[in-house]
Amino acid sequence: MKKLEHWKVIAIYLVIYDIVAVNFSYFMALLIRFDFRYSSIPDGYFSAWRSFAPIYTIIMLVTFGCLRLYNSVWRFASFNELIKITFATVITGVLHIAGITAIYERMPASYYLIGIMLQFFLTVGVRFSYRFILLERNRREKSEKEERSKNVMIIGAGEAGRTIVRELQNAKETNARVRCIIDDNPNKWGRYMEGVPVVGGRDDIFLNVDKYHINQILLAIPTATPHQKRDILNICKETGCELKQLPGVYQLVNGEVSLSKMKKVAVEDLLGRDTIKVNMSEIFQYLKGKRILVTGGGGSIGSELCRQIAGHEPELLVIFDIYENNAYDIEQELKANYPNLNLKVLIGSVRDSKRINWVFEKYKPEIVYHAAAHKHVPLMENSPCEAIKNNVIGTYKTAYAAMMNSCQRFVLISTDKAVNPTNIMGASKRLCEMVVQSMNTISHSGHTDWLPHLGEHISGTKEALRDNEGRAYINDISTSDRKQGTEFVAVRFGNVLGSNGSVIPLFKRQIEKGGPVTVTHPDIIRYFMTIPEAVSLVLQAGTYAKGGEIFVLDMGAPVKIDTLARNLIKLSGYTPDVDIQITYTGLRPGEKLYEEKLMAEEGMAKTPNDLIHIGKPIEMDVQEFFKQLEILAAYGYANSDKIREIVAAIVPTYHSADSDLKIHQKVYEELMSEAAVAAEKN
Repeated sequence: MKKLEHWKVIAIYLVIYDIVAVNFSYFMALLIRFDFRYSSIPDGYFSAWRSFAPIYTIIMLVTFGCLRLYNSVWRFASFNELIKITFATVITGVLHIAGITAIYERMPASYYLIGIMLQFFLTVGVRFSYRFILLERNRREKSEKEERSKNVMIIGAGEAGRTIVRELQNAKETNARVRCIIDDNPNKWGRYMEGVPVVGGRDDIFLNVDKYHINQILLAIPTATPHQKRDILNICKETGCELKQLPGVYQLVNGEVSLSKMKKVAVEDLLGRDTIKVNMSEIFQYLKGKRILVTGGGGSIGSELCRQIAGHEPELLVIFDIYENNAYDIEQELKANYPNLNLKVLIGSVRDSKRINWVFEKYKPEIVYHAAAHKHVPLMENSPCEAIKNNVIGTYKTAYAAMMNSCQRFVLISTDKAVNPTNIMGASKRLCEMVVQSMNTISHSGHTDWLPHLGEHISGTKEALRDNEGRAYINDISTSDRKQGTEFVAVRFGNVLGSNGSVIPLFKRQIEKGGPVTVTHPDIIRYFMTIPEAVSLVLQAGTYAKGGEIFVLDMGAPVKIDTLARNLIKLSGYTPDVDIQITYTGLRPGEKLYEEKLMAEEGMAKTPNDLIHIGKPIEMDVQEFFKQLEILAAYGYANSDKIREIVAAIVPTYHSADSDLKIHQKVYEELMSEAAVAAEKN
């Protein structure tokens, strides 16, 4: 059975309704005429109405059908449909008067008048009520939509702000309405831009957020400095509104200002520090056509190094990492984005002498970025020997392989935790810095006979290796044949926002779970920078390196972790200590309240980049240091519980947070003697 179309079903319902309505109209006309007393209606009148009803029904249906009153789309009923119904009512009314009078009986005049009027209102009412209901429903939906719509405040009455306002007003798919504009220029106050009032400066943000029920704020000042943005955003975040901004001025210059370019305000935008500016053309010329090795290339810093290096046309990029999942991810990303890149991804540990030597012998990298390290402070406090073996010994073995294979530059990724360290991780990174500074001295002096045997590492000119099939072959690295002058440098910076182990991902996970957000201490402070900034510094350091330097970023003012956590909660749309609780867990082992960028004895030297400084190399007895390093390695590989004492003997600035270690000369000599015996046994 064929299903009727929807409009035909509606037409059948209308036919049934009209049959009832028109006959009811004239019955009510009789009832009204005789004061609503059914018994008072004369039998002749009632009989005439009842007998004429079937005839009139046919007349009405034919008339309405001819005028297509059952084919109209009543959801769009207009004046034209009203004229048709009026005309149909007049025709059927005249025919009713003539028919009932000629065939049956002359009815009262009020019967005809009231009947026609009632018929008109009933037939018009049912048809137009459908449209009225739809209109009312649409009106309510529109009202509800307006209530749910985003009331937007634009900050910035410049060209970028005008473009955003215009796009929002013309965008049909968005439910956002620009209610007001904020600008610090008093000359613009009280005026209108694209019909939207400029209501005041930044001091008026709170007032107008309440006045216009603002729930989204768009910062459209791409020319503002980071400090200016920080001040404005610090006001805006207190409103609880959703915050977005244009990332940079280049979009205004390139004509790329649009809603799609707006990004959510991130917590790093509240730091208010100038972005690191580097000479990318200088870096490009330095990296282009070079063979480059990145150890720890799958990590946060290492992977970003690989991304930026891949875009600078190296001859070869070698990624070396012990964790295959991270290595695989960056490999797939680079292959997709740089199909012509000569890329090698290798799995291995920097602690494996034969593996790291094979990598250097096989691929002959000219530049090495050494990012492989254990970095988690509390974990390293529980496993101090692993920090020494991986960070210190791993750096030594990688640096040795770089020097013996004529690498041009070796850049160590260090940390501000290496300055006056209170934890084993920071102390191990300070030792790494001492390793590269010492290796720089060896590289330029040629005293390779000072280099110690560390673990599997074999110092000398002949090292037996085996290929994949187990056949032995000789890697003959003659000191006389090796080109001298590998430049060893370190790059030291603070905490990296968004990196593995950073507090930001931890805070975000805690906020998503509804809290609490855990902060170790209300007064703890840290220096922060973004991953791209950290990497740009590392790359710039490679171009400035002359050997032995420690490059340091001017990271501006330090940030309280407590403030960082509260800002992140507010940017997530919650109220600290109300929606999301903040709890203080106490300083962790090896953790201190603040970090330093330079040790006092290092001093500061300028570079062509005002935000990058150089810590001058500290005078040290390199030959003595390598003897100490050999003893340290022996204790590390022995998993000795005295490893901290050995570290303290080598790094005088290291003071464990849980004990005030003061290594006296007598204790130092005893430890060195004991360590020498242990080294001979190993």
